[in-house]
Amino acid sequence: MFISVPRLCRVLQLTLAVIKPDAVAHPLILETLHEKILENNFIIIRRQDFIWKKEDSEMFYAEHSGRFFYQRLVEFMSSGPMQAYVLARDDAIRHWREMMGPTKVFRARHTSPDTIRGRFGLTDTRNTTHGSDSLESAHKEIKFFFPDFCVDRWMEEEEPLYRTGKVYYDPLKMIHALSIPG
Repeated sequence: MFISVPRLCRVLQLTLAVIKPDAVAHPLILETLHEKILENNFIIIRRQDFIWKKEDSEMFYAEHSGRFFYQRLVEFMSSGPMQAYVLARDDAIRHWREMMGPTKVFRARHTSPDTIRGRFGLTDTRNTTHGSDSLESAHKEIKFFFPDFCVDRWMEEEEPLYRTGKVYYDPLKMIHALSIPG
């Protein structure tokens, strides 16, 4: 069954969403998070499973090098499979960050218990998800996870088609794609 996407008025924004190893290790949580992405009107542009080497984690989190949590974060992010998404919708960065909730799990549980981190987070490192915090970091992070994906080309060539609803959700590939099949 193919589900189409409603027409949208505003230009779509892209963001990176990462499901961390603590959530990927639990198939029901992973399935729930994927469903939440769809329920919140995100268009899934790309989705891929990853397993990082320690060096990948060190490169991605280089800006945090020297901070007290850096080594723990690097070790954790290379401890098992992850799932990364390129998501699109109006104001995608803000919406995804609101869905995730506060980074600190204790705070999320008490102030935002219905968020992803409030429901599924274990610790401040094992907090289930990552999301870009700005347009600049979204573009940089998308390139890191999806080096063959060109944000500028997608915005110019495909974004107008996705925005006008000329897409369908493919449940086998678990992404949205252009043009409804015959």
